Amino acid sequence: MSELVPGGNTPLPDGTLTLRVPGPFDVSALITDDSGKVRGDGDFVFYNQPAAPGVRLDGGRLTVDPPRLRTGASRVTVVVSPTAPTTPLGRLPSPTIQVTSADGRVLARFTPPRPERETVLLLAELYRRGTAWKLRALGQGYADGLAGVARDFGVDVTEDGAPSGGAPARGGSPGASGGGPDPDGFLGPVNSARAAAGSPPVRLDSRLTAAARGHAAAMAARGTLASEGPDGVSVYQRVVSAGYVYLTIGEHLVSGPRTPHEFVEYCLSAEPSRRTLCDPAFDQAGVAGVPDARTGDLYWTALWARPFSPAGLDRTTREVIALTNTERASAGLPPLAADATLTAAAQAHSADMVARDFYAHTSPEGSRPWDRAAAAGSVHRAVGENIACGQRSPAEVVRGWMDSPGHRANILKRDFTHIGIGLAGGSRAGTYWTQLFGG
Repeated sequence: MSELVPGGNTPLPDGTLTLRVPGPFDVSALITDDSGKVRGDGDFVFYNQPAAPGVRLDGGRLTVDPPRLRTGASRVTVVVSPTAPTTPLGRLPSPTIQVTSADGRVLARFTPPRPERETVLLLAELYRRGTAWKLRALGQGYADGLAGVARDFGVDVTEDGAPSGGAPARGGSPGASGGGPDPDGFLGPVNSARAAAGSPPVRLDSRLTAAARGHAAAMAARGTLASEGPDGVSVYQRVVSAGYVYLTIGEHLVSGPRTPHEFVEYCLSAEPSRRTLCDPAFDQAGVAGVPDARTGDLYWTALWARPFSPAGLDRTTREVIALTNTERASAGLPPLAADATLTAAAQAHSADMVARDFYAHTSPEGSRPWDRAAAAGSVHRAVGENIACGQRSPAEVVRGWMDSPGHRANILKRDFTHIGIGLAGGSRAGTYWTQLFGG
């Protein structure tokens, strides 16, 4: 696998290529010829126009089949922007693009320097040289957003600053999508129970509902309750593929109830499932029930989530640090100070585990915690790392680490003076946490 730097390039094999950019980003693509200009609106692939000849967008995943591009096309440029349009890229983790071949091999990865005031970033481009195709890392940002992209690529821009051809600027927060009609009897008892528990109401989100419907259908097809469908796709991966980037998430997977009202009653009947339904951290939901064609039994999926936001990420990491320092204080140890380089390395590792679907201290190409800390600019001589996956809150993840002797030893190590926290959601086990220590 090639780890690219800005301006670096690597050859690509024949066949379909998959490009993925995990995290709170909208991904789009521009198809151009040797002039570097688009031929028309059909050369712009984005969330509201997800396909063109040879290019398809599915959530944060872009599939490119070079031989099937339109006649004359010689370049596909990958563009990223924040899912929440008012958020500058500098407030988000630096986006990472990973390129995979048709047989599943990771070919290349590129993480540009963290942007500052830019609102749109040209992340990478696939380009043709003779009959072969190559990948070039770019990392070129535009402080003037889509207007700057339009200027350089010849995309027409309407007055609201969006490319024409049905490509309006995405508005609102990552969770601002309308949820559609409420399934009869769902939100009423849900929000009544949440109010009794002192929790705010939830509202339906169409993307969560679409992910719930897809997962319920997968369970009904197999006739089995499971967090992964027969295709190996987990419920969390379905959420991200639907375009919803979450800060925290919970789920109910149930079979048997015949109506939404019965489903909610079932979820309220036991303390663990009631706790999820009433969790104050959640403010959005999606639900669907799909019948098993053989038995008629309904298979239900309910998803509860809070969308990603930079403020939410900052609040969550600060809470993990505070809880960690509480444990240190109880042991008579000084507090750990937040460290920007350790935070960058921890966030990158959590995002990498999600993007490449692995869970380990050592990455697939062999980098270890101290390697990642040094690459991020850390000068700490002693480095330690705790990782975890599946926990839904800072309290839950710190409690899990403290209940594990090895992780507890890192938290209570006297030699450590600084800490960085990273978290990312969307792979098989939900949220992936990294706690990186330095001293």
